[in-house]
Amino acid sequence: MRRAIELAARGLGTTSPNPVVGCVLLDADGEVVGEGFHAYAGGPHAEIVALAQAGHRAKGGTAVVTLEPCDHTGRTGPCSLALVQAGVARVVIAVPDPNPVATGGAATLRAAGIQVDLGVRGAEAENGNVAWLTAMRRGWPYVIWKFAATLDGRSAAADGTSMWITSEAARMDVHALRATVDAVVVGVGTVLADDPRLTVRNLRDGSLAIRQPLRVVVDSAGRTPADAQVRDGAAATWIATAAEVGTGPDGGVDLPALMAALQVRGVRAVLLEGGPRLAGAFLAAGLVDRVVGYLAPRLLGAGPAALVDAGVSTIAEAIDLEVTDVTQIGPDLRIAALPRKREG
Repeated sequence: MRRAIELAARGLGTTSPNPVVGCVLLDADGEVVGEGFHAYAGGPHAEIVALAQAGHRAKGGTAVVTLEPCDHTGRTGPCSLALVQAGVARVVIAVPDPNPVATGGAATLRAAGIQVDLGVRGAEAENGNVAWLTAMRRGWPYVIWKFAATLDGRSAAADGTSMWITSEAARMDVHALRATVDAVVVGVGTVLADDPRLTVRNLRDGSLAIRQPLRVVVDSAGRTPADAQVRDGAAATWIATAAEVGTGPDGGVDLPALMAALQVRGVRAVLLEGGPRLAGAFLAAGLVDRVVGYLAPRLLGAGPAALVDAGVSTIAEAIDLEVTDVTQIGPDLRIAALPRKREG
């Protein structure tokens, strides 16, 4: 199962709106005879790739898969039926499929006389597929808030300059993070101030990645300039206005409605990149699932803060975080954390 989880990770950023899935096939003697992962939506599922490699040696063997095999016909056929037809004797599953359209594979396998073991290394598999699983279970995308700041929490200098707070190594790491999501979201203030491209690219030569996430500008009044770089055609762009999405209690774009609209568009993972007020609004609304901060070993002492108005007025209301990773990227620190759920 550890190997299947490793294989599944190869599909991060390319499978949406489908999940990442990995599969390892063992023959009747326990020898690995096939491996596969889901590479792109509409392409063969992990089980089908592994079965093709295994051929007749799959009969009487064991399929180890990170997610319950699908039990419906969409752009591809049901993997549960493919495993039955291949004659496997046992299927080991890490996580049940929460998608009501595709679930039921385990029951179909058991009905065919196949031994099914569920929950093997489930927590590890969940972690590797957390965005898709979260989006499917609750109905809106998984949101990662990414920010870059100096050690004293400034996102720009007092004169507004912000290029570059962090190192090239950190900025390359951000592009790797962008490559794993389906949409990048910013506020119109960030577009007006910085005119970002919001594409996934190689910073050394400027080349664009083949797959680009959807660029979303939260722009309640439609102020995004016609010549803004987000309109350059390098990637799909949605200027999300209040007139189209709906108006929230603060007079801006209704953020829960925006998330629901992105879910309908097939977005399962969102990278929230700016600015500080939009990030505060997402946090105040409880829409942030993970925080990734890049901290540069620099001090400014003045200038815009990385976060503004997150609905916190007293220390008792502070949004507590559980730090899950601290990694040095060049001279900078990358800190990943999960907001703790508030009680009551």
